[in-house]
Amino acid sequence: MFRKLILVLWIISCNTFADDGSRLWLKYDLLKDTQQRESYIALTKYISFTHDSPIVATAANELQLGFEGLLGKKVSFLRNISGKTGGIVLEVNSDGASVQNLADDGFAINHLKGNIVISAKTPSGVLYGAFELLRNIQTGKNISKIAITNNPKVKIRMLNHWDNANGTVERGYAGSSMWKWTELPFRIDPRYIQYARANASIGINATSINNVNASSRFLTPEYLEKIKAVADVLRPYGISVFISVNFASPRTLGGLKTSDPLDPEVRKWWNDKTKEIHEYIHDFGGFLVKANSEGQPGPQDYGRTHADGANMLAEAMRPFKGIVIWRAFVYKADPNGDRFKEGYDQFKPLDGTFDPKVIVQVKNGPIDFMPREPFHPMFGAFPKTTLGMEFQITQEYLGQSTHLTYLAPMFKECLDSDTYAQGKGSTVARVIDGSLESHQNSLMAGVANTGSDVNWTAHPFNQANWYAFGRLAWDYNLSSEQIAAEWIAMTLTKNKTAQDKINTLMMQSLPVYISYTYPLGTAHMMGEGHHYGPEPWLAKSGRPDWTSVYYHRADSVGLGFDRTGKVSNALSLYKPEVRKQWGNADECDLNYLLWFHHVPWTKKLSTGRTLWDELCFRYYDGVEQVRKMQTNWESLKNEIDTETFENVQGRLKIQEKEALWWRDACVLYFITYAKMPIPAPLVPPARSLDEVKKLVEIYHLR
Repeated sequence: MFRKLILVLWIISCNTFADDGSRLWLKYDLLKDTQQRESYIALTKYISFTHDSPIVATAANELQLGFEGLLGKKVSFLRNISGKTGGIVLEVNSDGASVQNLADDGFAINHLKGNIVISAKTPSGVLYGAFELLRNIQTGKNISKIAITNNPKVKIRMLNHWDNANGTVERGYAGSSMWKWTELPFRIDPRYIQYARANASIGINATSINNVNASSRFLTPEYLEKIKAVADVLRPYGISVFISVNFASPRTLGGLKTSDPLDPEVRKWWNDKTKEIHEYIHDFGGFLVKANSEGQPGPQDYGRTHADGANMLAEAMRPFKGIVIWRAFVYKADPNGDRFKEGYDQFKPLDGTFDPKVIVQVKNGPIDFMPREPFHPMFGAFPKTTLGMEFQITQEYLGQSTHLTYLAPMFKECLDSDTYAQGKGSTVARVIDGSLESHQNSLMAGVANTGSDVNWTAHPFNQANWYAFGRLAWDYNLSSEQIAAEWIAMTLTKNKTAQDKINTLMMQSLPVYISYTYPLGTAHMMGEGHHYGPEPWLAKSGRPDWTSVYYHRADSVGLGFDRTGKVSNALSLYKPEVRKQWGNADECDLNYLLWFHHVPWTKKLSTGRTLWDELCFRYYDGVEQVRKMQTNWESLKNEIDTETFENVQGRLKIQEKEALWWRDACVLYFITYAKMPIPAPLVPPARSLDEVKKLVEIYHLR
């Protein structure tokens, strides 16, 4: 009851003022179409449920709140509906005919005997079905003959929070951490409930609560008590909690002389700690581990393998339901190597040696969340190991909180990529859902973009990336356009013409961003440390693979990283069918050209232009497309609430300025190697390379 009261007060407060974006896509505003509203009212006279579960109660409460807001009427709960029709029935049935084709989290919604029945095998399935029904109403669909059967493609659909105990968020661009560690466990911020609702509405069922660059402090009783308080809030929404752990914790926290995973005392320490965690959180999801990566401790410190470390933790989790997620983001500082290959090379000899409780979490691409990367070569090459997907929702390399960049097409591009591991149709999606290689578990994780900003994600359109991640983790067959259409209708406007304009703008946004930042398969040219703005001239850093020149390899001959065998043989890590797609510079998709080939500046491409001319045209076109995005957004002024409109309007102006920054920096830098003029009719930048370089110096002073 207390939790429901907090939620009601939250919604009332949000409706009192201008639309600040805090309600995300859960805006239960009164439907303006009277006829449509009346048709829904006739089908939602009451809500009935008999299953004694907090999660089912959550579903019923959500429906009641939704109907009251959308339809403008109070809908009562009824236990006995004998002879009644026109209501919503929530039904948990573990073995009935209505749930025979459902997975544990799946649901069916059908109009049966005069009622709309949401049925599932589990309480969580009922909750997801309730949100699906509300989504149908929010987007104006006819529910009078509704017939939906829906199962998630992936079992564990997780947000990874890179939040620290001091309130900062690594790669966070929307304020400080949403977790109020200094207040927990004694005060529960109402935003935790809103966060849980938002995640449950898109099928997310797990969250790792802290940074993968983990502090051992999160394993202390002080913090376990705090995490328990959060877990208690998330549990009624079907969300389990994971903890990112520091591998050196037995030594730094437990006082042992070592953290060697084969040491009996170390193993006992982790066994005892895992039991202790379950005393606080009985349904603890498990551990997430970043080890021997970017200075983090790990089993290799003791001459052991990643499997040794992961299996030690799996042993500790064996008496419990939870799992161990071991990240594959590892690479050595080798000036003569290729970071592209590192994860594959370190993990390939270990295929088949990981405990069944271990999922190896692999980034979508082989470098580091670039705007466009080839799919990671580990996908399809580890048949004996359960691999999970790691996407980044927070836009570390995609304009952070100032650029409008819709990421569903990027997620889809990776998921739809064919690995050819077992012939045509062996997509990355089928690798990670376990169906390709008959794995029982499956995982899709997204690095969260939430923060303390009132609208959660700073840029209003960044909310769409959170929404899109959850929807694709549930069903990767959904189209980017469909997901955008849902989000727009639930978040921005009910006007169909305006919806279509915004959908077009969103679908164009990623290609536009890539045009003015990383065209033709260039990568990793952002500013050092902050990863914001261009710095293609960066040649010195803490390690060679943190520089830009390591990746673009510009010289007097051309541009790009040859991975076909001359500099690196990374292309050989893929199946022959994939190598054929990318192996010939004359036939390679231009979006991946410079990922795999060092191409002469004068080489004529399939567009009819030389590499240099094509590069310039793409940089310049990217800037022009941002200006068109501004014009298109301006045309929507009368259809979008003022606060959201002006927020996006201002950020698009920033985006135009920074697109010019990227264009000028890259063109002026690369021209020093190409030694060719800017092709007509393009106008050369008005500023010099030295002037652009000073912008980077100024940014470092912020």
